[in-house]
Amino acid sequence: MDHALAVDIGGSRMAVGVVDECGRLRERRSITTPVPASPAGSGPSIEAGGGGGEAEGEQIFVALADLVASFAPFDRFAVCGVGCAGPISPGGVTVSPLDIPGLRAFPLAERLTALTGLACRVDNDAKALALAEGWVGGAVGVADYVAMVVSTGVGSGIVLEGRLLDGASGNAGHIGQMVVTDAGQPMPPQADGTLEAEAAGPAIAAHTGRPPEEAATADVARAGTLVGRAAGSVANLLDLRLVLVAGSVALGFGEPFFAAAQAEMDRICTLEFSRGARIEPAGCGDEGPLIGAAAVGFRSLGRSIGAIEPR
Repeated sequence: MDHALAVDIGGSRMAVGVVDECGRLRERRSITTPVPASPAGSGPSIEAGGGGGEAEGEQIFVALADLVASFAPFDRFAVCGVGCAGPISPGGVTVSPLDIPGLRAFPLAERLTALTGLACRVDNDAKALALAEGWVGGAVGVADYVAMVVSTGVGSGIVLEGRLLDGASGNAGHIGQMVVTDAGQPMPPQADGTLEAEAAGPAIAAHTGRPPEEAATADVARAGTLVGRAAGSVANLLDLRLVLVAGSVALGFGEPFFAAAQAEMDRICTLEFSRGARIEPAGCGDEGPLIGAAAVGFRSLGRSIGAIEPR
């Protein structure tokens, strides 16, 4: 049985695991994503190539490389698949995640191939989650759905008619950039009122003065409502009826968050084709990011990922 070396890179944690060709996570390890120190006044631009600094990117990659190296020998793997926060460049050649300022236009796939000797494919982490959910999660047998991540950042992967939407540059699904309120608080570099600027973990901490795990009941309900607002709008736009949500903020908030999100979806989804649309916790739970990363890798080899068309 073939196995994939799965890598997930997020703003809070980086994880590496072993996933078999049936979508079962066999082993995993994780570390906190390093936050390299920057000279005062030299904050990185959010633009790809805009200057997180090669030294900062190297610090992050060295930490990741040490974690990856703990899974050697690499000849036991068929491929390396990576899910990384976006934006990414076409084909996943470089990554510039908004919530990891130290990585800008970083050639992650090339560097991981050099380290492991494996063919490596990189895609957006929320798109990877969508693959996982259609493969072995809450969307098995469903041809049209959205999978969302609500964590340090907010993103989504969209599957329509069994096809994962890529977009012109591979960045389709940045639902966190949808404007969901006109009363938003400034949260640079996000535009005011975007979902990520209101409901991501750092935004909740900035607006409330406390970490998400200590959020008041009203703050949990507000985050759920805004996520439901974006999800319901997407359901209306794309004619779909299922939204699956993962990520430390959403799963940590639990039932009150999902109840508020569903109530808002019910308010918004009043058209005949969207009425009754559901928003639920992702079926893969906290294993989703690594299963999704493996799915990115296997799909690049032409393997079927559930009912989703191979790349």
